Amino acid sequence: MTSFSKSDHKRTLNRLDRFSYYTDSNIRIPFTNFRFGLSPLIGLIPVAGDFAGLILSLYVLYEARKIGASGKIQRKMIRNMLIEFIGGLLPVIGDAFDAIYKANTKNTELLRNYLYDQLGEEPKWKFPWFTFIWVCMLILLLFALFLLIF
Repeated sequence: MTSFSKSDHKRTLNRLDRFSYYTDSNIRIPFTNFRFGLSPLIGLIPVAGDFAGLILSLYVLYEARKIGASGKIQRKMIRNMLIEFIGGLLPVIGDAFDAIYKANTKNTELLRNYLYDQLGEEPKWKFPWFTFIWVCMLILLLFALFLLIF
């Protein structure tokens, strides 16, 4: 790592935690524990919104590079960003995927683990299929209602 102090690392992680919160989970669906952020909302704009979300995600990678994260960590971050970007391009399902995958939160966690020398291996993560299907059904229902009304 480069010549950053522990307090520099903490400040960086605090900034990234705030960024990840707003892009991935600052909005809660009432009566549920499901949260999503601005990134999936931006992703509702076909193609351009997904590119905008990808550009926003580059901020976490920028901070990781600035701190001197290893190439392995940066490649994992890029992989997460591309998974969310490509998944988000799919019509209807992509918007639900974008709300669930939360690449910025994953990348912030990767950097946190790296900075505290606890990484070893990437933690196992289970995809929340139930939530994914539920959000897809909700989006399809809203789309169907929209078509019926107009």
